[in-house]
Amino acid sequence: MKIIKKINHKPILFLLLTSIFFMSCSKDDDIEYITQTVTETVVVTETQTVTVEVPVTQTVTVEIPYSYEFARAGKPTVSFSGQTARLNMADELYSALNTNTFSKAKMLEMFNDGTGFADAALNSSGKKMGNKTAASPLASATVKPQFDAMIADFADNVIPNWATDASNGQAGVLTDVARTIHVNAKGHEIDQTFIKGIIGAMTLDQIVNNYITPYQLDSGTRTVDNTNKTLSTGKDYTDMEHKWDEGFGYLYGQEVDATRLDLGTTPTGNGTTLNKYFKKVNASSHPGMAIQVFDAFRRGRAYIVANQYDKRDEQAEIIKKELSKLIAQKAVDYINGYMSKIADGNTADAFHALSEGYGFVMSLQFTNDGTDTPYFSNSEVNAFLASMDNFWTVENSTLESIRDEVKAKAGI
Repeated sequence: MKIIKKINHKPILFLLLTSIFFMSCSKDDDIEYITQTVTETVVVTETQTVTVEVPVTQTVTVEIPYSYEFARAGKPTVSFSGQTARLNMADELYSALNTNTFSKAKMLEMFNDGTGFADAALNSSGKKMGNKTAASPLASATVKPQFDAMIADFADNVIPNWATDASNGQAGVLTDVARTIHVNAKGHEIDQTFIKGIIGAMTLDQIVNNYITPYQLDSGTRTVDNTNKTLSTGKDYTDMEHKWDEGFGYLYGQEVDATRLDLGTTPTGNGTTLNKYFKKVNASSHPGMAIQVFDAFRRGRAYIVANQYDKRDEQAEIIKKELSKLIAQKAVDYINGYMSKIADGNTADAFHALSEGYGFVMSLQFTNDGTDTPYFSNSEVNAFLASMDNFWTVENSTLESIRDEVKAKAGI
């Protein structure tokens, strides 16, 4: 609202309208106040008649809840059931890749068609993993077929040699004092390469390169609709609110209660994908990561409600950087783990670790440095994977070179 004043003057008058920008956040981070006044200086001389627009100071109140709870007219507005379904699908498919009882057709059905699961609710959910794997605008179309190929390799080569001793060029079983694993001809434990790759190609990619980016949040009329609080058809939320919540769901969708007040400090690590390693990294090499990410999700969501889109994007940048550090850290950790275990003579345990490392290296192409650029391109990642492809012959010096480059580029 602006007040219009008409002023007639004979003497010379200098009128100065000062500007104020004030932002405060309450001690308990519950409410943030943003106040802004426009700056304007007007010089009025003897014979002039001028109209001066006097701005009225406006205060925007942003309520930031402790937990991830948002409502409109008393009805919850947060929904991410589709993300929970896909995370549960990933758990079941991971279990299938740990046994010799599933056919290739059945596992590909689970991955690409979203059916064939023991959980009947998943079969009727209408959700699929395959169409959300390497599916962001920044992902390469060459990646999804790599996951299909892993499933085929497991079914065609590992399962038929379940009881055969594994060796270079021979799929089979590998045992040491620490564990027993089943590997392909190159020593890959495919349940590990697959699920660690999915952490990047599905969960991370959908969060940092899709749902919390302007590509999704501001698509079409979503910004105008959110500003005017035009709700999605038949829903209690706006499209923009829902897209942000879907990003949240890919990380927290398997929490028993995603509204827990202590979720930022103690993620449960439920499931086999991103949340599992989010907990591990927060408890070890990156303490406080869980607080930063959870706070950024709840603040970003509150800024969406308050139509503060620049501040929303600042929170998205935090999420992108922190979750990308997680991927880089685990790639480094598992490469180091391999070298330690192989030095001890535990080949099965070492190949298990390197299979996890391989999947996390594959995931590096889905990282986001905060500017919607990955730390490593698809071609760079493929070069890494080619150089470490045969676990039976890979040199420690090759792995050390990959590890050191990841550390340097990701800044960990």
